[in-house]
Amino acid sequence: MSISSIIDFATATSEAEHYRPDPAKVLAGDPAQSVQNHYSSPCGQFSSGVWACEPGHWSISYSEHEYCEILEGESILHDSQGASRALKAGDRFVIPAGFVGSWEVLKPTRKVYVIFEQAGG
Repeated sequence: MSISSIIDFATATSEAEHYRPDPAKVLAGDPAQSVQNHYSSPCGQFSSGVWACEPGHWSISYSEHEYCEILEGESILHDSQGASRALKAGDRFVIPAGFVGSWEVLKPTRKVYVIFEQAGG
């Protein structure tokens, strides 16, 4: 494999996919989202890119493991037991598969994501 196979997020030109969560999961606001998936592995289990979202609040349930780095904005990650964590630019963390809760965007948020989805999961 050559150096040309390296994906540089600073120059990647992946087209953004725009979407909204299932209305049944929306708890508040209109969390319009976009994702620029810069890389997907041939097996489909690994992907990475940049995600963005407008203010809103929706339920989440992770089947994948996700590394996140917040680039800008402010959000709150809530777990199903009622605990929460404020997120801001510079924060780096992993959400493990099996996490259930909600994501609340207070100020438009952008993050780098790296996702691993186990086979059969």
